[in-house]
Amino acid sequence: MTQDQPRPATTPRTRAKARHILDNYYIGPSRDDRVLEIWGYTPEMSYAPGDRVALHVSTTAAEWEFEIGRDGLEYVPLLTKSGLLGEHHPTPRDCSVKGCGWPEAYAITIPNDWAPGGYLVTFRVRQDDDMVEEHHIILIRSAPDATPPTYVLVCATGTWLAYNCWGGSNHYEGITGPNGDAFSPIVSTQRPWTRGFCRLPKGAPRALREQPTRPGEMVRYPFMEWAYAYGYSKKYASAGWASYERHFARWAEAEGYGFDVISQHDLHRDPDLLNRYACAVFVGHDEYWSADMRDAVDAYVDAGGHVARFAGNFLWQTRIEDEGRTQICYKYIADQDPLMGTEQEHLVSGAFEVAPVDRPGALTFGVNALRGVYAGLGNCVGGGAGGFTVYRDDHWAFQGAGLGYGDVLGARSRIFGYEVDGLDYRFEDGLPFPTCLDGAVPEIEILAMGLATNIEADQGVWGETLYIGSADAAFKAQVLFGEVTHETLDACKRGNGMIISWLRGKGEIFTAATCEWVAGLIRRDDQVEQITRNVLNRFAKSKGRSR
Repeated sequence: MTQDQPRPATTPRTRAKARHILDNYYIGPSRDDRVLEIWGYTPEMSYAPGDRVALHVSTTAAEWEFEIGRDGLEYVPLLTKSGLLGEHHPTPRDCSVKGCGWPEAYAITIPNDWAPGGYLVTFRVRQDDDMVEEHHIILIRSAPDATPPTYVLVCATGTWLAYNCWGGSNHYEGITGPNGDAFSPIVSTQRPWTRGFCRLPKGAPRALREQPTRPGEMVRYPFMEWAYAYGYSKKYASAGWASYERHFARWAEAEGYGFDVISQHDLHRDPDLLNRYACAVFVGHDEYWSADMRDAVDAYVDAGGHVARFAGNFLWQTRIEDEGRTQICYKYIADQDPLMGTEQEHLVSGAFEVAPVDRPGALTFGVNALRGVYAGLGNCVGGGAGGFTVYRDDHWAFQGAGLGYGDVLGARSRIFGYEVDGLDYRFEDGLPFPTCLDGAVPEIEILAMGLATNIEADQGVWGETLYIGSADAAFKAQVLFGEVTHETLDACKRGNGMIISWLRGKGEIFTAATCEWVAGLIRRDDQVEQITRNVLNRFAKSKGRSR
């Protein structure tokens, strides 16, 4: 057991007997007093020193305990409590949508000396020789009256919620959708995070394979196979602190960068919060955003803020309701959103780039999701390079990284995928430029790019089932062209991912539009690390355009 890892998680044997009959990947309450289990959540995702944190816990054990530790460069336990009276509370079948409704079991006040960061909450119960533990994460920022650090890491909590399958449903699949077996357009924050979002063992596979599939072999998805074998959510590699933000936070701490850590939901509640910092950082998979969250970023940059986005798949507009307890996203069935046809139609929870939202992502981060999307996942560019081809090698972001024109950045660390954002572009004298037909502006510089697709290649391997298929391309064809035909599907097949730089308003934006940028930091790819330093160091200046 290393110092940066808490105690072992629940054993596979214990997890297996709590698995629900509806889905082999179901994570949630067993609703059976005979099953040893414990789950917990907090009303909010982030806190500041002095804030009261309520723990809402349900357990079948007579007693329970918890431990809270800062999950930084080293895991440091800071608070433990044991011998707490256990109570098993009813969990509504539609808890994914309406929340668990469990009463408060214990509360703490965040001490003034707890440093900003991600804090792992470990809930634990014991019975005879059996031990079960589950995990929760809370984000802690500096106090409002304290001098803030230079940087703020904004965790992609909108996407965490969208993929959180705890209790049966999320924005992808489940048991509480419109037909009782489809995705739910409404999800609740008042429930635990699914297993694998907060903590993962070392060696848990990432969404991208470390090596491309060999021709003629059946494509494999090691992360889903691993999740099934060990009782984790199959969505763990798509979202959550453990797969994305944690790795950036630990790398930044090792490099000496001081960060606050907040949630996207903080931006929704307090749009001026970013103004405390010289640079806002986004990493991993940031697919889901409310209009207010996005407004906060736009206003921040226009006023002179710096944005470093090492993330991909900026796709869906959401709505946050019920004082932050509910997230809404109708996605592919946006025509069923209650706001459709009203004066608030621009807030319909559909794709940013299509009507009635009509607010391309390129207007905020310089790239669009529907010009992506998949790379390195299954047979979607499954034999691709795994990195970005460099075009503007003399740009400040590449200084000292040892890159020249045509070199591929991040191939050995597999940073390109699994979802990426791009632009409609043209080539002139060997250099890419935005065509500006998709909401982009001429001031956006395309520094590097790679190829993506919306249609998974069918190699005709016997027994193989396509994971992505062509459903996303069909959606894109319908919303962009009004019909799905061979011609429109072909037009929607090809995509790209880009690294862009943009002097916008009084501020500046750098976007490396890929979910897996953090893989380069995890695997200590010196070129990826150098570029990350270049961006952070340039954006460390106080608000106002960098020169």
